[in-house]
Amino acid sequence: MNLIFRLIGIILEGFFRKKLHPLSESVLNLTVLPNDLDLNLHMNNGRFLSLMDLGRLDLLIRTDLAAALFRHRWQPLVGAVNIRYKVSLLPFQRYRLRTKVIGWDEKWFYIEQRFERKNRTIAVGLVKALFRGDHRNISPEETLRLIKVHIDPPKMPEKILKWLSMEA
Repeated sequence: MNLIFRLIGIILEGFFRKKLHPLSESVLNLTVLPNDLDLNLHMNNGRFLSLMDLGRLDLLIRTDLAAALFRHRWQPLVGAVNIRYKVSLLPFQRYRLRTKVIGWDEKWFYIEQRFERKNRTIAVGLVKALFRGDHRNISPEETLRLIKVHIDPPKMPEKILKWLSMEA
């Protein structure tokens, strides 16, 4: 249930927080709540993925992409996630979720999402995502054109290239 309240909070706050450039970083300050815990009394591995959805939503809202996607009835879809857990998050610990687009190709956006606490990395996720509408995939170039942003893709990070080669 607390995920619903977090979702509503992200949506409402997103409209009042500073707008972001598509290559800027979204930062959410969060707390481990009792509903986030597993039997080992640390944040459940699945909860990390759910919270990553909220980080990407914050980025969509604050770059004005969410409104444009809604108007065109395009849906964000995740094609793959690779996450590495380094340290546990315990009940009521505060942490940050950082979300940033780190590259794209002709089909996919690549997003890095970092969970941090006191300048220490807790977990790092890489996400491969796209937008879909009218029974077709929407290219990153067309997506950015929708919000009148014309930028060349950044150089693809080595970690993404390695991940893609492992997927092949």
